[in-house]
Amino acid sequence: MSTDTEPAANPALTDPDSRIAVVTGASSGIGEAAARALAAQGYHVVVGARRVDRITALADEIGGTGRQLDVTDEQSVTDFVAGLDRVHVLVNNAGGAKGLDPVTTANFDDWRWMWETNVLGSLRVTKALLPALEASGDGLIISITSIAALEAYDNGAGYTSAKHAQAITHRTLRYELLGKPIRLTEIAPGMVETDFSLVRFDGDQERADAVYQGLTPLSAEDVAEVIGFVASRPPHVNLDQIVLKPRDQASARRNIKTG
Repeated sequence: MSTDTEPAANPALTDPDSRIAVVTGASSGIGEAAARALAAQGYHVVVGARRVDRITALADEIGGTGRQLDVTDEQSVTDFVAGLDRVHVLVNNAGGAKGLDPVTTANFDDWRWMWETNVLGSLRVTKALLPALEASGDGLIISITSIAALEAYDNGAGYTSAKHAQAITHRTLRYELLGKPIRLTEIAPGMVETDFSLVRFDGDQERADAVYQGLTPLSAEDVAEVIGFVASRPPHVNLDQIVLKPRDQASARRNIKTG
């Protein structure tokens, strides 16, 4: 394992027999669980996030490589991908929501953060790693979007618009890469109990916990299991889009609490 703000030379990254997976936003939640799932399948997983202490611990645990990554910063992305000349799987997981303001009182700083992280962040990483994904001869891009990329809901325009844009970018790339050895899968989860709501509500733990009370949401491991399944398909099989929700949720606007 290696962790550094400047990429260290890890033999696994240059070994022609290694299968390399990259997971962004890997310090917690879906990204952390996905890294463990892919490592269990034999991938050498390169994990990236801003919280270096967490990715260091995760990389130690799974025998991977940890690198600091801020997807909103071009230089950070450049440093993160340095030396990654051959990548088999990219999981674009970094993202999130801030606030639940209606359009009439939209917080522009929150909107900018959501667009920079979800849309431009995934674009930066994808663009930077496309040559390495093609060089692998069997590349796979998994974009973690949301059911918010498929529908709208009250007070969520900042997040739903960002997720729609991220999803459209991914789906457009599916056309643009046709004929190249790169598959693309969009995974759109519903309610998943992670620190997603804690970030959305600016650290208000009570408000975040209330989102999941009275129902059973998905876990990060539920989504990671689907990511692992996608990564285990043979090269000719492309799972274009997978939507998964808890049994207690029918849509972004309707669950067993809302009726």
